[in-house]
Amino acid sequence: MDEILSLIGGFQVALSGYNVILMLIGIVLGVLIGVLPGLGGANGVAILLPLTFSMPPTSAIIMLTCIYWGALFGGAITSILFNIPGEPWSVATTFDGHPLARQGRADEALTAAFTSSFVGALFAVIMITFLAPVIARFALQFGPAEFFAVFFLTFASFVGMSTSSPFKVIAAICLGLALGAVGLDKMTGSLRLTFGSEQLLGGFDFLIAVIGLFGIAEILSSMESGLKFQGAQAKMRLNAVLQTWRKLPLYWGTAIRSCIIGAWMGVTPGGATPASFMSYGLAKRFSKEKDKFGKGSLEGVIAPEVANNAAGTSALLPMLTLGIPGSPTAAVLLGGLMIWGLQPGPMLFVEQKDFVWGLIASMYLGNLAGLIVVLTCVPLFAAILRVPFAIIAPIILVICAVGAYTVKNNMFDVWMMLVFGVIGYTFNKLDYPIAPLVLAIVLGDKAEESFRQALLASQGSLSIFWSNWLVGSIMTLAMLLLFWPLIGSILGRLRPRAN
Repeated sequence: MDEILSLIGGFQVALSGYNVILMLIGIVLGVLIGVLPGLGGANGVAILLPLTFSMPPTSAIIMLTCIYWGALFGGAITSILFNIPGEPWSVATTFDGHPLARQGRADEALTAAFTSSFVGALFAVIMITFLAPVIARFALQFGPAEFFAVFFLTFASFVGMSTSSPFKVIAAICLGLALGAVGLDKMTGSLRLTFGSEQLLGGFDFLIAVIGLFGIAEILSSMESGLKFQGAQAKMRLNAVLQTWRKLPLYWGTAIRSCIIGAWMGVTPGGATPASFMSYGLAKRFSKEKDKFGKGSLEGVIAPEVANNAAGTSALLPMLTLGIPGSPTAAVLLGGLMIWGLQPGPMLFVEQKDFVWGLIASMYLGNLAGLIVVLTCVPLFAAILRVPFAIIAPIILVICAVGAYTVKNNMFDVWMMLVFGVIGYTFNKLDYPIAPLVLAIVLGDKAEESFRQALLASQGSLSIFWSNWLVGSIMTLAMLLLFWPLIGSILGRLRPRAN
């Protein structure tokens, strides 16, 4: 009951005229970002984050999250019409979405994708509404040891659950921790890894790193691939929309299964991309019409779209309650909250109640606004893809440079943005994951601080991390996930012998 009353208060905050306008602007910008390959939710939020510094924190986070919702919706447009995934998690949507478009059923495929995205996000927001306060109250029992255990669990989850090589994930995390350690040590006041440079006294600014790693790196990759936009035309006919809505209830089982998969992969560091592929695979396995998959199955569009939006939205749950981002975009938003002087975690629900519930209310409104915008403006957004990429790329590059410069009004940051862009491009070429690197840059300082505080309290004994059932269970689960690739490899070798 308390959650319902708090949510009503949140709607009063979110429905102010100023916030509603920002919500619509964010949705439109987000769809544009989702439509353009080379950008994405995390990129758009990172690039536009400096523009929100003059806004009240609640209004700023509402706009940024709506950019994210819009990007989640927009990624389906290019996947279905042009067979070009606007987002990594939209790849699975191309399998059946584009064949439907080639058959002249683009409006049906887009309606199914957008409605499924809304359903997945709505499921995740309802989960956040009722679980976030419970988790936050439970997290108030946490001390330095417990917080480090949670940080360690997050890093270990990336190692154990990532589809990339565990050695590559560990290398990315180590590089992120090293970059996060540059500058002034908060506990001793000594300088670390500055190499005599005054510019590095404050360390690497999180926002500069993110703009470079995501924005610049993706622009370089897109320029290299020489994207050419060719695909199906889209006309959203009202009759086709209504007919598609009548068909969607037939796939309620697929939608529920995809919601659960997406929410789980969002709360854990699995992410939207694995969730979409997993949901598509399970949908194909349990479908009564397996032969239609890959040739234009509506169910093949519903499953990945429900899952990736549920995952993308539920990733905000651990960020708000524990200060642990569940996705790259959540990591960017976490950095933004810190810039505005807000500390994500259990105390946020006590000290900034209006902010939290205003944000949660905006999730409901933002997703509804996103559904309306994309259903009515698909032809307009699709026309943007006719603009030559040679024109779009420089514009995005200038926006990135302006965003980096406005952080501290320092040209050094622009050069560092380019350096991080090269690092991100190199990571993409070598198939190294960027998400663990970003996570380590954001959480490295906090994890180190919690670790050192716990050791000070225990006089240097590591036994403090198994001193009670709570921290012990978290650390044991983290160690299991950390060594899961090795355990899986050993079990795989033992099975043939057993047979």
